[in-house]
Amino acid sequence: MISKLIFNESTVQTTISNKPAGKYLYLAIFTSGMVTLAVELSASRLLGNVFGSSNIVWANVIGLILLYLTAGYFIGGRWADRSPYPTTFYSILLWGAFLSALIPLVSRPVLVTAATAMAGAEATLASSSATQAIGSFISVLVLFSIPVTLLGCASPFAIRLALANDANLAHTGKISGRINAISTLGSLIGTYLPTIVLIPELGTVRTFLLFAGLLYTVAFIGLWQHQGRSALRWLWMPLVIGVLAYLVLSGPLRPPFPGATLLYEKESQYNYIQVQQDAAGNRYLYLNEGQGIHSQWSPDTYSDNHRTWSFFLTAPYFNAVPTSPTGVKSIAIVGLAGGTIARQYNSVYDSIPIDGIEIDGDILDAGARYFDLNSEMMPGLTTYAQDGRYMLNHLDKQYSLIAVDAYRPPYIPWHLTTVEFFQEIRNRLADNGVVAINVGRTNTDRRLVDALTATMSQVFPTIHAMDVPQSFNTILVATLQPTQSVNLAANLQNLPADAPELLRDSLTWGVQQLVPIHASDIIFTDDHAPVETLVDSLVLNLLLSTNANN
Repeated sequence: MISKLIFNESTVQTTISNKPAGKYLYLAIFTSGMVTLAVELSASRLLGNVFGSSNIVWANVIGLILLYLTAGYFIGGRWADRSPYPTTFYSILLWGAFLSALIPLVSRPVLVTAATAMAGAEATLASSSATQAIGSFISVLVLFSIPVTLLGCASPFAIRLALANDANLAHTGKISGRINAISTLGSLIGTYLPTIVLIPELGTVRTFLLFAGLLYTVAFIGLWQHQGRSALRWLWMPLVIGVLAYLVLSGPLRPPFPGATLLYEKESQYNYIQVQQDAAGNRYLYLNEGQGIHSQWSPDTYSDNHRTWSFFLTAPYFNAVPTSPTGVKSIAIVGLAGGTIARQYNSVYDSIPIDGIEIDGDILDAGARYFDLNSEMMPGLTTYAQDGRYMLNHLDKQYSLIAVDAYRPPYIPWHLTTVEFFQEIRNRLADNGVVAINVGRTNTDRRLVDALTATMSQVFPTIHAMDVPQSFNTILVATLQPTQSVNLAANLQNLPADAPELLRDSLTWGVQQLVPIHASDIIFTDDHAPVETLVDSLVLNLLLSTNANN
């Protein structure tokens, strides 16, 4: 329908549009290439805010974008031969810009619905929520089909127009190579500009609109050059986008939970960040799809109601009896988030030196504002906005505990799961040092826990496991010295009478939640660490079993 409309209009305008395409054509193809890659990368963020950024999400985004571009190259070549006019070319770019701007606006209600469905899926993973989320995922990807196909038409069409200006066929290769080079250069800028600059500053939706607006401006000027005042009839497009943006963009992408207040919302370079506060004054950090609470702050207590973080307090007490609070000298946390683990250790050990590593600097800023993650409240804390493994290797220190909580439901970054990584951790541990890592599982599938047990066993003599109640989390603790699980109970009994209640309570729960370990045949290495494949299988089995039981 769009091709028919553009073709008919261009045919009518042949008397005006037969002027040859000039150097402005190269600006148009540069802009088209830039917008194409910007749309692809923004698509991953648009979906990642709700569905995460796993390999499956990336594969679907890249694969379908390539499919749409392939169709565009084929259609664009045939279209250029049927209607070899600059007006047709610029009309295609106008429609590509308009429909690209529509993507985040049309998909916004779909994504909000999916985000609401997925927010409650961690505890129940009900089939209806899973179906809704999958359906939304497919629906949003389908929205990219027409605009990306139109953008794919640009290169073959531009080559056809450029060749029409040069009757010497000996220059065909040079002209084709120049256009492809200019388009690729635009794509290079479209790769870095949104991810490094625009999305952190403007957000995903406004980044979409900015690039679409830029392409629209270039295409409109091109039409004006060939059609004159007749090009003004295309001004309805930005008016429609402006009205829709005003209607759609009010309110957060993921509404706060019932009874909660949204305190903070931002799209960073890495995450979609929310801080919510419930009626009791407790604050919670949610990232991306909102399936897990990444940090918690309570106004009157350091307790977390036996969530994942307090189990990290148990880790040093798997060492031989007696292990006392005075024996814990310093800790490092990979995946600091809002700093719940750091806050609890700071409370128990009175300003213990803590190195907290968090790749997302905006999360650290939110932590400082809403979770006491600052030097005033925690004098011993030093934060680093950097990749966990990279930063840990650049900190020339020895630690009593290294905690790894870089868990992004349902995945753990693969490079934080390998034998080589745990060897690097071992080199940073004091003589009585321990490492604790948060690992995902289901009630019936512990393959990831077993694989990490096998991997850590290549480096450490003893591994212990605690299942966090009412969750899909297991805390694995590896000790540098040979140890026994009974040490935890013995050290609990040996705590001094004035030991902090939070420590005593956490050790009590740790003893109750101890589970046997089982090492699998899978060992993760830097060369081969199929973590996401294993997790994808784990989640799929859970969804299938959930559907079978409903």
